[in-house]
Amino acid sequence: MQRSRVLLIDDTAEILEYCSELLNEDYEVVGTASDGWAAIDLCAALDPDVIVLDICLPRLDGFAVLTILRSFGCRASIVFLSSDDSWADDAIDAGGAAFVWKISLWRDLRIAIREALAGRIFVSSAA
Repeated sequence: MQRSRVLLIDDTAEILEYCSELLNEDYEVVGTASDGWAAIDLCAALDPDVIVLDICLPRLDGFAVLTILRSFGCRASIVFLSSDDSWADDAIDAGGAAFVWKISLWRDLRIAIREALAGRIFVSSAA
């Protein structure tokens, strides 16, 4: 059975490493990037099923990344991340399939990806 392909975008190396380890058993982590423009380049090259995308990124924020990705025809589901849970509504309104509060990564990230892949909306319970 083929595992779903996940691209991780966050400007903090520790978050990228933690998410990679957290997801490695259930998903194929196909790449990581630490800024918005790199996310766009990697999406085009890797064609992931899901992009875990931090909202606050250098050079181009997560909402702008999503807008550009959609204009290029990217089909990946977007799971937004933030350390600020006040972004939850904006993340879903912008077209994200899920919002995960970073403090709840350990509990919610795998669930958010599973729900996004199933076409359902997910928001961290703390948000």
